[in-house]
Amino acid sequence: MEHGRGSVEMLVSAPWAGRRVLITGHTGFKGSWLSLWLHAMGARVSGYALAPPTRPSLFAAANLGDLIDHTEGDVRDADALLAAVQRAAPDVIFHLAAQPLVRQSYADPVETYATNVMGTVHLLEAARNVPGVKAIVCVTSDKCYENREWVWPYRESDPMGGHDPYSSSKGCAELVASAWRKSFFADGPLLATVRAGNVIGGGDWAADRLIPDLIRAFEAGDAPLIRAPDAVRPWQHVLEALGGYLMIAERLIAGERVFADAWNFGPADDDARAVSWIVARLRAAWGGNAAAAMADTGPRPHEAGLLRLDCAKARAALGWQPVLTLDQALAWIVAWHKAVGSGGDARAVTQRQIADYAARFAAGISRAA
Repeated sequence: MEHGRGSVEMLVSAPWAGRRVLITGHTGFKGSWLSLWLHAMGARVSGYALAPPTRPSLFAAANLGDLIDHTEGDVRDADALLAAVQRAAPDVIFHLAAQPLVRQSYADPVETYATNVMGTVHLLEAARNVPGVKAIVCVTSDKCYENREWVWPYRESDPMGGHDPYSSSKGCAELVASAWRKSFFADGPLLATVRAGNVIGGGDWAADRLIPDLIRAFEAGDAPLIRAPDAVRPWQHVLEALGGYLMIAERLIAGERVFADAWNFGPADDDARAVSWIVARLRAAWGGNAAAAMADTGPRPHEAGLLRLDCAKARAALGWQPVLTLDQALAWIVAWHKAVGSGGDARAVTQRQIADYAARFAAGISRAA
């Protein structure tokens, strides 16, 4: 695999104009950011997803339904999903639809597996039966690995696993994608899976997620409750992960079969930080009279304590690398929420951050090339 400036050109000035793209899970946090980025590059974006999972939501705040072909549906419904893929007739599919929360997976494990595993099966089967699909990027999670709580970062070749139903379901989705790649896509669409860290950014209002919980508490003047202050996670801005996904998609569209594989897109090593570090930094960035955090003493199911990703493969083969430091990412989140909270247009604020990120990415990789 070659590392060259072509990767930069694909991310920033790729010929996305007029390209037909289907995104499952486009009403979610990551899906909304990806939809706005692709629309800004001229793609014809279709989306298939449940109604926005939160109120408020970035999908609604940015009036995303006015920009793309929006279909409300469930990936557990194989027939409806097939019909949506047929209508969209996509060149590229980004599969983001998922039940994304560890704690919710304990409350409803059957729904978690039905969505994350069988939903992936239904999507890949639909793609297999709709002519013209060239590339599929299937989004799983850094939690797909068998987490041994060791200090070394996980590589793409490490075993799949998962202690909790959510993590296990993402490991299963990786195995499903590998089986379809080997069994059915030898001459069909090129399929990659992508594993990102703890993705953060403006417009995330999910429950039981650290950054949204902190923002809600700061806005309300309440003391946030923190479950696991010593847990270490690979935190990264949403645009870091999405930039990697777009780069992979471009290589698949170009027919480069070697990129039909599994990929990690995580932060720099020193941005794998403890929850307590994030709380202190975000509170300082928010300023004002943001209340100090308090320990959540309620019952807490098992969650990983230490998790890091090895992204050497993406760096070497794609020329991908993180652009924002974690402090910068937190500053962007604060700026986004303060701008929108004071009446700013969520779509415009998001698009400005996308444009700023793309310019920084191009400049940074060009210097390294």
